[in-house]
Amino acid sequence: MEVEKIIMEEERRVMVAVDESEESMYALSWCLTNLLSQNSKTNTLVLLYVKPPAPVYSLDAPGFLFAGDVVASMEQYGKDLANSVMSRAEVVYRDCNNPVKVEKKIGTGDAKDVICIAAEKLDADILVMGSHDYGFFKRVLLGSVSDHCAKHVKCPLVVVKRPKNVY
Repeated sequence: MEVEKIIMEEERRVMVAVDESEESMYALSWCLTNLLSQNSKTNTLVLLYVKPPAPVYSLDAPGFLFAGDVVASMEQYGKDLANSVMSRAEVVYRDCNNPVKVEKKIGTGDAKDVICIAAEKLDADILVMGSHDYGFFKRVLLGSVSDHCAKHVKCPLVVVKRPKNVY
């Protein structure tokens, strides 16, 4: 009985990679319902959103000189998108009524690399990701972030598939 009590009170850092997709929001909801204990206040939920890297602009190509306001506008769009994703995630974890500490992190770069690095640097005990459930050809062309993370992340990884009849 004592060992079980100690395990229940142990602090866990659960990182959930979130993006604009319904799949990632479903994975967050699943995590809150199935992984994080309802009666433990020692859980920390780390929400990670990865913005794509800023595009590189060539200033020597004729006709492709971007004005400063266009670049600023694109950067603002990236910030707005990150805020939107985090707001949607906040609605999901508030609806679950699960008393967890929440840390919000935003990274920039290639999602598969940023997620693996962040999981290690932020000392995640477990990483949770949604699956887009791409078919074979899309996976070959686009690659799979979850496949890459499964091979490179050092903590356990849970890939959550959204049932077809949800949302």
